[in-house]
Amino acid sequence: MAKPLVDDELWEVVRPLLPPPKPRRFRYPGRKPADDRKALAGIIFVLKTGIPWEDVPAEMGVSGMTCWRRLRDWNKAGVWDRLHQVLLSRLRHADTIDWTRAVVDSSSIRATRGGKKTGPSPVDRRKRGSKHHLLVDANGIPLAVRLTKANRNDITQLEPLLDDIPPVGGKVGHPRRTPDEVYGDRGYDSNKHRQRLKARGIEPHLARRKTEHGSGLGKIRWVVERTIAWLHQFRRLRIRDERDPKIHKAFLTLAAGLICHNFLNSTS
Repeated sequence: MAKPLVDDELWEVVRPLLPPPKPRRFRYPGRKPADDRKALAGIIFVLKTGIPWEDVPAEMGVSGMTCWRRLRDWNKAGVWDRLHQVLLSRLRHADTIDWTRAVVDSSSIRATRGGKKTGPSPVDRRKRGSKHHLLVDANGIPLAVRLTKANRNDITQLEPLLDDIPPVGGKVGHPRRTPDEVYGDRGYDSNKHRQRLKARGIEPHLARRKTEHGSGLGKIRWVVERTIAWLHQFRRLRIRDERDPKIHKAFLTLAAGLICHNFLNSTS
């Protein structure tokens, strides 16, 4: 039997985060709203397959446009960010997050319809594109994700990514938000940012430009490249088809949450 898109464990995490439904009118209440769990399954189906919203199969029991509206509305309500935070807290409770180091990297994608947060891609003959920025722990668990224009320099997103790490609970005491060390490739070479990381109590390990390969950072940095590959297994993230960057960012954050959920299942 095929694995359900929304298993019971994931639904038990998501359900309390959803905003309450709008009250229905006493007279002429109209059609009942679509089931939230089916709508979430439709959203994840589009994220995984990359199909257009209008092609969501009728067998799923919910229309594609309903799924799109729920994705938009739940994003406005902060559901995807809170889902990511809750799953990170559960992973910390299970001693799965390794805070000794974090690794940062980015990946460019084509934006076929343009829109905000797109720009000429330096790796795709200057065609319109966007960039996914990612910060992971030593195991490859996504701690923070960001969306920018394809022509934004990687180093500009290093501190914003660190700021985007949510307060991760799951243990007695204060929530944690800061790794001990940060590793990055030559795109993050900046003495100014090295000093800023040290001021945060973080030891920087950023490769320097115009130096020979063989620094050994690749033995540590591979986890972020693997997580980027996991992100792009969600076909909707391989090519940006949304003009509204908020919708694409919602998909990106949901995908990060699903990767966290997979880590959580692997530890149980």
